[in-house]
Amino acid sequence: MRVESNLQAWGVETYLPKIKESYLNKYNSNRIWLIKPLFLRYLFARFRFNMLGHKIRYTRGVREIVGFGEYPIPIDDEIITLIQSRHDGSGYVKLEEEILPGVEVIVKDGIFKGVHGIFERNIGNSERVMILLKAIQFQARIVVDRAAIKKV
Repeated sequence: MRVESNLQAWGVETYLPKIKESYLNKYNSNRIWLIKPLFLRYLFARFRFNMLGHKIRYTRGVREIVGFGEYPIPIDDEIITLIQSRHDGSGYVKLEEEILPGVEVIVKDGIFKGVHGIFERNIGNSERVMILLKAIQFQARIVVDRAAIKKV
């Protein structure tokens, strides 16, 4: 984000939490990963308002400082720490909750869209998971992308 580098040029500490979302390409069924800010058009910045407020307000890319009237709203460090505690190994904020073995799930997209099953396990360090399908007189397992399932 350009405004982040512009603020850092002023010596302002910034934090731009990002998420990694996946979508299924409807033309070739490939998974597309998009990286975007957790809060669209917002980032966190630590600065002394009385010293840098004017410079920051007029920094290229800054539309406005969130606040009441003329003064910014301070954000507790605990809120930033909470968001940072949700980072995955790649530095992206994980929004989905952990799914444990035995939990009923449904496939959200792909060729198995709408299929119900029981979450069995993650497959190694990949984004793939194994789901146990149950029907009368029949059991099968399928492997799908982790992003393609949700809890029922």
